[in-house]
Amino acid sequence: MSSFDESYDVVVIGYGFAGAVAAINASDAGARVLLAEKEAAGGGISICSYGAIRSAHSADEAFAYLKATNGGRTSDDVLLTLATGMAKVESEVRKLAAICDAEIGIRENGGNYPFPGAATFYDTNIVKVPGHDSATALYPHLMGSGNANGWRVFKMLQENIARRDITVRCSLPARRLIADSQRAVQGVSFTGPDGSEVRVEAKRGIVLACGGFEADADMKRQYWEKTPVLSAATTSNTGDGIRMAQDLGAQLWHMWHFHGSYGFKHPDPRFADSIGIRAKRLPDWVPGEEDEFNVKMSWIIVDQDGKRYMNECTPYTQDTTHRPMEFYDSQRQRFSRIPSFLVFDENGRKLYPVGAPTFNKAELAYDWSHDNLREVDRGILKKADTVAGLAREIGCDPVELQGTFTRWNMLCARGGDTDQGRPPGSMMPLDTPPYYAGAIWPVVSNTQGGPMHDSRQRVLNAFGEPIERLYVAGELGSIFGHLYLAGGNLTECFIGGQIAGTEAAALEPRN
Repeated sequence: MSSFDESYDVVVIGYGFAGAVAAINASDAGARVLLAEKEAAGGGISICSYGAIRSAHSADEAFAYLKATNGGRTSDDVLLTLATGMAKVESEVRKLAAICDAEIGIRENGGNYPFPGAATFYDTNIVKVPGHDSATALYPHLMGSGNANGWRVFKMLQENIARRDITVRCSLPARRLIADSQRAVQGVSFTGPDGSEVRVEAKRGIVLACGGFEADADMKRQYWEKTPVLSAATTSNTGDGIRMAQDLGAQLWHMWHFHGSYGFKHPDPRFADSIGIRAKRLPDWVPGEEDEFNVKMSWIIVDQDGKRYMNECTPYTQDTTHRPMEFYDSQRQRFSRIPSFLVFDENGRKLYPVGAPTFNKAELAYDWSHDNLREVDRGILKKADTVAGLAREIGCDPVELQGTFTRWNMLCARGGDTDQGRPPGSMMPLDTPPYYAGAIWPVVSNTQGGPMHDSRQRVLNAFGEPIERLYVAGELGSIFGHLYLAGGNLTECFIGGQIAGTEAAALEPRN
């Protein structure tokens, strides 16, 4: 029998949305709970989100959509559990919101792709928490979009945590799970503030809610073909939960799939090789409705030869726009689209910032200038008076790049992108010097891969059997295995967190 320094009924590892919901539900089920967080403050990448919790009017329609978008990579019973939860999650959020009189906002918002059931979805969001009007006042380390509500959702969850007998410990990273000879979980080994080992018993169960591996360069190299892929939002999601679960024989799924787009390297040399600043996000659109899209995208993207190769404004730009960058040129033995170059003209420069920093870590903070000129001064963006001069700046053939400009401007004059299918309303010519270009890389917002789980959020081993007393929630082993549903991970946090916390608390304590 292992000796422990402390003892709880349920230990939850990771204080984002999923961990918070799991801890709340375990506590409400009568368990004594420890909520442990690796970083000095909670929130994870959840707090950086837009906060839209995907809900559904019909569980059956939600299931049909999820089944279509997962491409056979997730079992029906797991998808049905999420779909059923989507039809109930609004009421669960309202219960949590009532604790602090938070105001709920509802917005009809169909699925990102025109699959069966797409019309059933809507967003549940926290639009106001009384007494808290500023994200920076509450969370000075947070940098995100001005209309993002993730911080309000997190504040609501914090208020719920504070009103329950839940022990919260930050700056307490988990090392390894402690298990018996049959791999039944007994507790967790943490690293204490002074570097010493802290062994904590979990009498009933453990919930892993500590995020994915978007900030772990080694795991990204092993599981993804294209490289490098920069991380947005945080540096703390380094696959800790995946390794801990693997140590006990966990089966993994969806490791190839990540939610992301393209963006610039962070200007701070300490982070430049690992952290990215995403390109500005434009509104989403649904295939078949592209003619209704009418927001100008100021740039095109070219490869290292100066050729345009992708639709820069895909239906859901934060999900799949990184995928065309994966092309490997076997003749020249290189990823000729990593980096690529985001190219725009003087009119585009004046339109809006082309970079959109989103971080939950103080040292990553970067304020992208509204007119993009600071980035020119810092060398993030290159500038030239001619297209040929711009080609020299980025190292491509001037004739090839000029041909790309000429072709693009002709497509704009015709009013349609017959080359790559970009929405006509997003197109604008590149005809006003000076011209600008910035090197861009694939950027991951969050991963979907991790330990496989069943419909009860139990982690499964390589033979599909539950690992005793081990649960998972959130993006760590997400159900999304092919195409993502905007706000879907947040819904998983609430539904999976509720199930995992309740299930763990319901177990009989170990002898």
